[in-house]
Amino acid sequence: MAAAGATTALTIRGDGPVRPRATPSATERRRRPNFILVLADDLGYGELGSYGQRMMRTPRLDRLASEGVRFTHFYSGAAVCAPSRCTLLTGRHAGHSRVRDNPQGTDAPLAPQDVTFGMALRQAGYRTGLFGKWGFGGPDPNTDTHPNDKGFEEFYGYLSHKEAHSYFPSKLWDNRTPVRFAGNRRSGRAVYAPEVIVQRSLQFMERHRDEPFLLVLTLPLPHAPSVVPGDPYPRQPWRLPDRAHAAQVSLLDSYVGRLVDKLAELGLVDDTLLFFTSDNGPHEEGDFDPDFFGARGGLRGYKRSLYEGGIRVPLIAWGPGHLTRTRGTVSARPTAMWDLFPTLTDLAGLGPAEGDGISLRGILTGRGRTPQHEYLYWVRPSGSRRTPRVARAERGRTWRAGAAVRFGNWKLVGYAPGRHYSEPDDSWSLELYDLRADPAETTDIARAHPDVVSRGIGYLREAWEPPG
Repeated sequence: MAAAGATTALTIRGDGPVRPRATPSATERRRRPNFILVLADDLGYGELGSYGQRMMRTPRLDRLASEGVRFTHFYSGAAVCAPSRCTLLTGRHAGHSRVRDNPQGTDAPLAPQDVTFGMALRQAGYRTGLFGKWGFGGPDPNTDTHPNDKGFEEFYGYLSHKEAHSYFPSKLWDNRTPVRFAGNRRSGRAVYAPEVIVQRSLQFMERHRDEPFLLVLTLPLPHAPSVVPGDPYPRQPWRLPDRAHAAQVSLLDSYVGRLVDKLAELGLVDDTLLFFTSDNGPHEEGDFDPDFFGARGGLRGYKRSLYEGGIRVPLIAWGPGHLTRTRGTVSARPTAMWDLFPTLTDLAGLGPAEGDGISLRGILTGRGRTPQHEYLYWVRPSGSRRTPRVARAERGRTWRAGAAVRFGNWKLVGYAPGRHYSEPDDSWSLELYDLRADPAETTDIARAHPDVVSRGIGYLREAWEPPG
């Protein structure tokens, strides 16, 4: 179901190759912005200074937040990586999208008919590149679910989720060609993958400085393991895993700063819109303690949980030449990852793309009205891996499937009776929270508002379509 009030002006076919149009003229170039989208991996809502962090340093992102638009009620597509990224790429929430759970083995593929925002913008004449983690279809480069087949003419990074768990990998992929790092196999400390991925991103910007481009940077930072080539916190008396995680976050911040510095060097600051967000809430792996830093920003839950701490994430939008009316503003509008596809196509002059999302153009530019979602929806189709903090936050119910829906300030969180998803009914355990009065979801008020619970159940049933 499309969002209430959303338009669906752009429809791109996904059952065949999407070919780029001719390079736009100089006049068209000035009208259409470049896009940079940076997606962090497991970065919690409270891990940036602009979102309340006081221990880890993120000066470059904090400056972008002060100069752009900072969203305080923005949500990932899911509480784990693969389905969240699928909602981002396709503009469809997890009840409608292709990939709905993290892989248990080989990564789930996208289908030929699944259209990504890369396909839409490439068809419109953008030069498109994705650098970092892909995660759809596994490590086989000879498939039709490769980034090159999904709208990204240039890809450099990790094809699979498993590959992206190594910061010093034996190889990365340059489109479909493996780039091997023999020294990493011997020492494990020769080539730090995020560094070479960022360098490739900067080269992409340099090559396409005179054309409209879409650059997607999906570094694995700060996903476990907490590994960096240096230590910017050597004098802090913190546990090593926490210090290393903080170093990852600050390194990610510096990489975003390098992208912005390259824009300035190329004279493209006023021609570019940059978005920064995360795929889900903070992890607790590799002995990292997210509570030491307040990584979830005072919210309940972590990665894998459908409470706010697992799905509410930062979103910063920055573009001095395009966000002139909204510089330094904060948006508390409930919005989600699947809104970014229609936002990009709308800002590119194509109109909002078809799907579950709405264009955020009005919020970003201060011009025009932005429709509101009737509801936002998340699902956990099968029970999750048990981690100690998530188990406590969910009172031992991590093994159960579940779903959640936000409508207005109401949030309904439900657990199925078993490990696998079933349609919500009387066998489900349901909790209701008023996020305005209780953003940390401490007090279940379902019994006091049976009519609101019934409304939420209706949304849960409406949002889920069996995979097909």
